[in-house]
Amino acid sequence: MAEHNDTGKRGEELAMEFLIKKGYTIRDVNWRWQKCELDMVCEHNGRLVVVEVKTRTSHYVDPLEAITRKKILNLVKAANVYVKLFNLPHEVQFDVITLNRNGSGFDIEHIEDAFYAPLKTYR
Repeated sequence: MAEHNDTGKRGEELAMEFLIKKGYTIRDVNWRWQKCELDMVCEHNGRLVVVEVKTRTSHYVDPLEAITRKKILNLVKAANVYVKLFNLPHEVQFDVITLNRNGSGFDIEHIEDAFYAPLKTYR
């Protein structure tokens, strides 16, 4: 496996541990629908929480820059399918967890309600 894949996998493991400590229940990890992937689907405080995890080994690259409009639209589409497929009555929240390497570990930032689903999309 390529080093960046190992880094991403380690970031997702750390993010999962972080969320469990905060009281989140993990429903799914790396859930796929068509070409879209939800890194983590959790439940917390009566909400379904879709968590996008971005891990970087360099502080020169802002992990949030990888969350583009196209990425948001794909996350929203996949989340809608997930809710319908599992017939969930929950309100959906979109969070982002960023991990930046700091020597031997990672700095973790959890951005709750990082973005809202667009009401109308234009291409």
